[in-house]
Amino acid sequence: MFLARIRQTTVLVLPFLFLFAFAFANPVDAQNPASRTVDFDGDARTDYSVFRTSTNTWIINNSATNTFTFQRFGLTGDIFTPGDYDLDGRDDISVWRDGIFFVLRSSTNTISGYQFGIPGDEPVARDYDGDRRTDYAVVRRTGGRMIWYINNSSNNTFRIEQFGLEQDVTAPGDYDGDGRFDLAVYRAPASGQGTFFVKGSTTGFRAQTFGLPGDLVVPGDYDGDRKTDFAVVRTGTQYRWFILQSLSGVVSQVDLGTKPHIPTQGDYDGDGKTDVSVWDPGLGAYYTYTSLNGALRFYRFGQNGDIPIASFNTH
Repeated sequence: MFLARIRQTTVLVLPFLFLFAFAFANPVDAQNPASRTVDFDGDARTDYSVFRTSTNTWIINNSATNTFTFQRFGLTGDIFTPGDYDLDGRDDISVWRDGIFFVLRSSTNTISGYQFGIPGDEPVARDYDGDRRTDYAVVRRTGGRMIWYINNSSNNTFRIEQFGLEQDVTAPGDYDGDGRFDLAVYRAPASGQGTFFVKGSTTGFRAQTFGLPGDLVVPGDYDGDRKTDFAVVRTGTQYRWFILQSLSGVVSQVDLGTKPHIPTQGDYDGDGKTDVSVWDPGLGAYYTYTSLNGALRFYRFGQNGDIPIASFNTH
C-alpha cells in the first residue's frame, strides 16, 4: 500500500535540578486532543511509561490508581503508535512494523493488525477527522515530496494529500483547535530560521517562522487553549525549549535537559496543558515541569536501555 523512514529522535536534555514534587491534579480536560497523549487509563493525564527492549515489554504507571501494567507487545525496532483506536477514552498499546499497525485494544484486550503503508514510510497516527478515535496514517517521502495517507475512522474513507517536501520533519497537531489534527511539517534550511507549514482543517494554510536548523519539534498545547503550539527544543550543552504560545503570541523559554536525555512532553498533571518533560536514560528517571504548580517533579521510572513511550511525539 503506502508509507519514509521514521526519524525517531532520542533526545538529550537537562540541567540537574532536583526538586521533588509529587502532587497529582484532578483531570479537567479529558478530551483536549492537543495535550492528551499516552493516557492508558483514561484519567486525562499522561502516564509515565517505558518500553523495555530486553524483554519487549511495555511498563506503565497508571496515574489514576498508581498501579503498574506490564505488557509484552511488539519487537525492538518497532515504532510506537499509541492512541485511542477503539473510542473507550484510553490510549491503546500500539506499534507499527513494516507497513502494519498492531494494536492491543484496551476495550476488549484483543490484538488487531491493520496493513497500512509500506516499509520505509513513517507512521503518523492521530485523530484527523475529529471523531476522537486515532486514525491509521502514514507519510511517504518520494520524488522530493511528502505524501500523507490517512484512513478516516469516522467513515472508513481514505485521504491522500501531498503536503511538505521530502526533507521536512512531520509535526501533526491541532493547530486551529477544532478537535481535528492538521497536516503540518517543519522545514529548516542549512542556515537561518526554520518554518512550520500547517494545513489547518478549519483555518487553511499557515506558515510560521520559528526555530533553527537542528531543533527538535515537540508539539503540545502548553498554554491550555486546546490548540497545538509551535514548539522546539534546541540542542547543545544545555537543552532549551522554545514555545510560541497560541493563546498570547508570546514565546516562552524553558531550560530542561542535557545529553543524553529524551524529550517526553505530555500532560502529567491533568490540567489540560502540556508539561515540559524529559527522561534520563542513565538514571531511569523523568524530570517534569508541572504546569499546574510550576514545580519540577523527579520520578524514578525505568532503567538504562528502556525507551520512554512519550518520545513518540518528538520529531
